[in-house]
This record gives sequence, C-alpha cells and structure tokens, in this order.
Amino acid sequence: MRLSGRAALAVGLAGAVLAPVTPAFAAPPPVTADLRADVDRNGRVDTTGTGDQTGEDTWSTGRGAVFLPNIDDDAKRCRTTGPDGKPLSDAKLAKCNDAADTRVNGAADAKDLARLRTVPIAQAPKDASGTVRITGKGAKHARLFIKRAGGWTAVTAKTTLTAAELRAGVELGLEGTDVVRDRAVWDGSAVVELKVTAGSSTTSDKVTLHVAPLLTQHHLQRAQRMLVTEIQGEGPFSRAQQKFVKDLDTQAKKAGVKQSTVKFTKYGDIWAQDFVEPAYAGMTGEDGRPRTIRIMLRSAQPDREAGRELFEKLRGPDMGVVQVTGVKDSEEWTLNSMGNLETIPPYTHGGRSYPAGRIIMGERKDTGAKPAKAMRTLLASQGLQNPLFLDTSWLHVGHVDEFVQFLPAPGTPRGWRLGVADPDAGMKLLRDAKAAGHGKTKMFSVKGFEGMPAPKETIDQTLANKKLRADNALAAKRIKANLETLKRETGLTDAEIVRVPALFTRGTDEGVAADRMPLLRRIGGSADTPEAVREYGQQRELGKPTGPSVMTSAYVPGAVNGVLLGPDRYLAPRQWGPVIGGKDIFTQAVTAAYRKAGFKVSYIDDYYTYHLGMGEVHCGTNTLRDTSKPWWRP
Repeated sequence: MRLSGRAALAVGLAGAVLAPVTPAFAAPPPVTADLRADVDRNGRVDTTGTGDQTGEDTWSTGRGAVFLPNIDDDAKRCRTTGPDGKPLSDAKLAKCNDAADTRVNGAADAKDLARLRTVPIAQAPKDASGTVRITGKGAKHARLFIKRAGGWTAVTAKTTLTAAELRAGVELGLEGTDVVRDRAVWDGSAVVELKVTAGSSTTSDKVTLHVAPLLTQHHLQRAQRMLVTEIQGEGPFSRAQQKFVKDLDTQAKKAGVKQSTVKFTKYGDIWAQDFVEPAYAGMTGEDGRPRTIRIMLRSAQPDREAGRELFEKLRGPDMGVVQVTGVKDSEEWTLNSMGNLETIPPYTHGGRSYPAGRIIMGERKDTGAKPAKAMRTLLASQGLQNPLFLDTSWLHVGHVDEFVQFLPAPGTPRGWRLGVADPDAGMKLLRDAKAAGHGKTKMFSVKGFEGMPAPKETIDQTLANKKLRADNALAAKRIKANLETLKRETGLTDAEIVRVPALFTRGTDEGVAADRMPLLRRIGGSADTPEAVREYGQQRELGKPTGPSVMTSAYVPGAVNGVLLGPDRYLAPRQWGPVIGGKDIFTQAVTAAYRKAGFKVSYIDDYYTYHLGMGEVHCGTNTLRDTSKPWWRP
C-alpha cells in the first residue's frame, strides 16, 4: 500500500528518529574556482590533495611553479636567410623561436609547456562558464594555451571554458616568450587567474609561476660535448689549428666525452670560448624528469660575426640563443668576451646560498671599465648567480680564465677547489734550475714554425730580465688580492687552493713573438673589427701599455687556462718549458700540482695556434655540460 507523504512521516516518527531531510528548495553547493600548478616541482599537478595548493600565491628559489623561456626551435623552422637568399640580420635571427608564434609546434614543443589544471567542479550548473588569463606584467612575456580535442590552442580574451569543461577539469600550458633581461622591466613572474561564473556568483583563483632563470654552467657538471672552431683552408696556420682540433677530439674521447665535437667553420674566429657562454633553463617535466633547454648566450660584441653561427648551426630542438642589445662598440671590448665569465660551483657562505653557483667576471679597476651594462643587468636579473667582479686590469686581454679555474673535489667542505696561476712558483722553478747549474738551458723547448724562429732566451736571460721579474711580482700581487676576494665571498681556505706554476710577461720584448692574425681575432673577433679596436690590438701586439697599469699575458703557456674534461681528467696546454734531464720542468710541476688534487693531466699543443694570440686551450674551446640536476637543489 502506498502511503501519502504525511502518513509515511507519521509512521516514521512513531518508529524512530529520522535524519534531517534536505528541503527541495535548498541552494546547491557553491561553485568555486580552483586552479593548480606544479608548485612542489615534482612534475605532476595535484588536483586532489594540497601539495600544489599550499604556497601557490608566492614563489621562492626552493618552491613555486616554474615555466620555461620557450626560445628553442623544436621543429627547426627558423630560417637564417631571407626569401632573397641573403643572410638575415642579427635582430631577425633572434626573433625566431618556438615562442615567437601562437602555436604549439609539435609534441616536442608541447613538452616545453608548464602545465596547469583546473580542479573539476562536478556540480557546475549548465550556465557555468570560466575564463583564464595572465595578469600583470607577465602578460607581455608569457603565453597561455588550452588543451582541447583538436590539440593546443592559444588562450585569448575570447576564450571561454564551458560548463562541461569545468566539470571535467581543464589542462593549460604556459610558455615564456623570453628570459628575464631586466628585473626593473619584468621580474619573471606570471600570475595566472581562473574565474568561474555560475548564475550571479563569480569566484576566482590565482597561481604565481616564475620563468626558469638563465643559468651558466659550472665545473661540477660533467662535460658532455666539446665546441671548437675549425679553420678552413690549406695554409700553415690552418693546418696547425686543424691538428689542434683533431687532438682535442682524441683527448675528449679518452676522457669519456661521448658526443661528437661541434665545429664552427664559417667565420674563422678561433676563440670559441669568447663569442658564446653555454647556459640553460630548466623545470620538471610531466614525467617527473628534468626538462631543460640549453641557451647559448652570445657575447656582447655587436660586430663579432662568429656569434651568428650559434643561430645558424646550433639553434634547434632544446637549444636556443640569447643576445643582448644596446651595446656600444666603444665599451671595453675584451671584457665582453665570455672567457671573462666563469662560474663558481654551488656554495653557501655567510648566510648566502648559491645552489646553481655564482658568476665571476673581470673588470679593470684602474680605468673603471666593466663588461657591457646590458649583459651585467641580464645576468644579475636572473636572481641566482649574482656576478662577483675580480680585478683583471693587470692582464692584456683581461679575462678571469687566464688565472683562475674551479676543480671538482669530492669530500671537501664545498665539493670543489680553486685552481690558480702561481707566478711565484714559476719563478722558483727557474731559480732552482739556475742554482742547479742549468742557467744556460733554453727557456723554451718549442721549435720554430713556418718561418717564425723559436724563442732563444735562456733561463739565465729570463731571470736577468728586470721587466719580466717586475711583471711576475705584479701578477703575484694582483692574484693574491683576487684570492682574498674569493676567499671572503666563498669561505675558501688555503687548503682548498691548487697553486699551479705560471709566468707572465707584458709584451714581445720579453721573448713572446706575437702572431698578428690570432691576436687580432682574440681582441676583436673578426676581420671587420672597428679601426679603434684594431689599433688597440696593434698596441698590444707591440707590447705597449694601453692603460695606467702594466698589462701582462702568459709567458709560458698558462696551465690553468685548460679544459676540465671529466671529474678527474684535465687537459692543459703543452708547456714547452726548459728541458732538464730529458724532462720539461714546467710540465713536471704542473702535473704534480694537479695530481695532488686528484687529476690525471694530459697536454695539447697550442703554442702557435692560441698561445701567441694571448690565449690557451680554454680560450679556444667550449663545453656543453650535464644540466640535468635541478638548479634549486644544493
């Protein structure tokens, strides 16, 4: 028998106490906007728990969602010449990358998107709708995509989320259109807002993301690939340089560098360290693994053509290029070379932490000259590797790689040591040799090259040269001052310093015969060097001071100006020092210094190809290193 509602209620009340009955007119649960991103950086966007909800409105080095500056070219669609076949300008070369359009250029490009998700609103009524947008300054530097049945589509002001999409949850992707160049213009943040409207009610939720910083490599990251310029042609210098490249390949393979060497061939600039600094930007990918884009940072030298080959040869999948603008040719030329940019490995000292390492650059304290302001601003604006400046005014070329390097050292307080050129040790080698009766031995054991005579001075003559003694006393004094700066800033102790014998000289009258072509390439970069820079190079070639201070360069090939090929493998320039008892005394001393620090040393001849141009192995090469470790972890 069917009971009426009233009768049924009476029977129920007589038999038991019933749970409250929801009135038919009760309001439905509120519709609440909830947007999530990968705040905990594990590669997944959690829409059920609170792992990606706590702290979503703030961002710090250790926590907060990250997105990539999507400036690689995954589909290899960027051209280097125009419709007329002529090379594109530098500005046009730089304009093309995956973030330059409003499309997701294939599956590989989709992996470069930082994912966001809306929490499904199961009870969203039929009239519910939503919008998403990037608010504030980030809207000019980032782009949002939505994933629908037809693939990824750029979000515009007209994009609306339907009720069905709100119920199911929506997947979004965010890309950066550039790196941070000036924090005063854009600090790298992008605030994404979700608004949901149902009836007369509107709710919103915001998530703060930050573009991954552009970071330079350091020597705790293992070398994976070598970069070098290979001169084309059949001349004697070309053949010597080609042999250097071949020997470099051999040494890299012996050290376990498996990827083939990248060889620049187009512009003839042998200083592969100087026109580019390999850098990277990374986040956690959807699979939980690091998702990294390598970014080649072009030197701030507007007319150094070799930098164009970064776009022409290297730009492609997972590889982008950044160049600064607004640099004047009159700025200190050599300080803008990337041999003047090295990176201290990660450390913590004095309450400050640098989990991705810290940049060092040289400046001329005697004249006040610094690297280009645009480059300094870009590097400082990343917020993680704030550059530390050392005094390189005593050096002809003025690069930090001429006298310092960083060496892996497991088990030490910082996990690394500092290698430093030691002129006092170099002079002691000569004095000891003289005291042992070898003063008449030739200072250099290198032979002549294509009509260029070999150096003829002896150990006695070298020690008798007042200028050379003064040059090395000056070098020792300036290096000591720079060491004090590094020790103060990092906490480094004397026990963590590897002192490598070295000698410096101010010019050709001390026995270093300058080879004009490599020298001008070192100073100016190309045959089209401005006349002012060309004259500057000529002054250096003649050994004339170009500033208030005496400026020096390596006399014996600078051993610290070599390449770290592996955690325990080091490639140094062949020393060509005095041979006593059948052994090169500088080679013996350099090998001993590195062996004590746990390194196997091999040597490569760069005397006529790089050394006489005021550079060494490091100046003429570059490396791509393993960047898979998350930059936010010490």
